[in-house]
Amino acid sequence: MRQIPFILLMLFLLACEKDIQIEPLQNEPKLVVDAEIENGQAPMVVLSNSLNYFSTIDTATLFASFIKDAKVQLNNGTRTVTLQANELRFPQGGRYVFYTTPLNDRMLGETGKTYQLTIDHNGKQYQSTTTIPLITKTIDSLWSKRVTNRPSTDSFRVLMARIFDPPGLGNYIRYFTKVNNQPFLPGFNSAFDDAIIDGKTYNIDIDKGVDRNQPFERENYGFFKLGDTVTVRLANIDKATYDFWRTWEFAFQSIGNPFSSPGVVKGNISNGALGAFCGYGSQYKTYICKD
Repeated sequence: MRQIPFILLMLFLLACEKDIQIEPLQNEPKLVVDAEIENGQAPMVVLSNSLNYFSTIDTATLFASFIKDAKVQLNNGTRTVTLQANELRFPQGGRYVFYTTPLNDRMLGETGKTYQLTIDHNGKQYQSTTTIPLITKTIDSLWSKRVTNRPSTDSFRVLMARIFDPPGLGNYIRYFTKVNNQPFLPGFNSAFDDAIIDGKTYNIDIDKGVDRNQPFERENYGFFKLGDTVTVRLANIDKATYDFWRTWEFAFQSIGNPFSSPGVVKGNISNGALGAFCGYGSQYKTYICKD
């Protein structure tokens, strides 16, 4: 039996190819909720519409995604306050919309209290509940040390903390750092449980918080500099807040990784909305990096 020449076989297979045009699915926008309340602070609620995966994103698109006409209410178990929409304008042209309590009817966060958020928008109602835990997991002290295997003239430093975890599982935390006059930024991995260190006092590295809108700096990741004034915000959180940030950070770190397993971000907003309402019982501690 004669064999078909390889080149003719390839030409035959190529002739059988069919162009396939894939049209990306255009989903209906969903409500996205980014809401928090902290002890001693007024609530902050940011509402927006989700964008499609292939959307072209610029400042105008982002501002158009903000929701400015929702009815937002917050109940602390005793009274209910209607939040007002506020708009910030930045010198570079960016704009930001958020809801908070009005000046004549303030509601500040209190540890040990539970808060219910209700949002009415486009004929739908969304609800979420969070708690500001008591501040039981605390920072005892901060100090800095040199980065190992670097020259003695190197100015980078590792920030260390001594942390107390009370007995009993279920003490969840999220941390942020502030350097000099910069804003607070969460750590690359910022949410932790106490499954391994329950009831212990332990020493741990505190990595510098990251701005996820900027390129990731690997060489000096997590380090501070000699002379930096560093403020650490250690926030006690409930399990729902922990689950949201743990799964959100896993999903963020998996972007572009073909070997990562798919994950689902666990929000706590009802009626199919995305995002979370988070309560923070925060302790602040400041340290100036030195030898």
